[in-house]
Amino acid sequence: MPGDVSTPKELGDLRQALLDAAVRVLHDQGAARLTLRRVADAAQTSTMGIYTCFGGRTGLLAAIYQRAFLALRDRLTAALDGHSDPLARIRALASGYREFALEDPARYALMFERPLPDFDPSPQLRRDALALNFSLLTDATSAAIEARLIISDDPVRTAYLLWTTMHGIVSIELTHALRSPLPGWFLDSRAAGERVLADGVNALLTGLAHP
Repeated sequence: MPGDVSTPKELGDLRQALLDAAVRVLHDQGAARLTLRRVADAAQTSTMGIYTCFGGRTGLLAAIYQRAFLALRDRLTAALDGHSDPLARIRALASGYREFALEDPARYALMFERPLPDFDPSPQLRRDALALNFSLLTDATSAAIEARLIISDDPVRTAYLLWTTMHGIVSIELTHALRSPLPGWFLDSRAAGERVLADGVNALLTGLAHP
């Protein structure tokens, strides 16, 4: 219990337990049910612990937000493993991004949408969180430009175009997944969604090679 916390290690353990519990509640029940009471119950402690460790609900949500982007960084880094060709690295990042989103749509929504109207991460937190992952795409794009596989004098802007393509296609797939299937539509299965993403990224890469 929070009243028994007396050392930095105990406080750190409680913080980790609460953060783990919050991530579980978000995954299992969605952002709308991410209340302090549910998180405290999932961590088998009291809501006072959340105030002790995070200062309140906003601090907890900010920690969840930051942790989600760290998890995305881990997923994208793993996706890059074994790929040395710059275009293959871009395609691997797109695939890893999609897999991450489909694995936990509620987490993805908290990262990129506004499922909780009263939670808006600070500009600095958002900037730092996005930079964790955008740098991976910028590095791959810069390598592709250096290899003359992409023609551009602005690798950051080109990486942004690639990310918006990836993000848009993945977000639309998630939206369709929440509704009744549309037989024969472009996104009527997981395999179809993967093909649409690959086709979209490849089309942009082809255009960037011949501007």
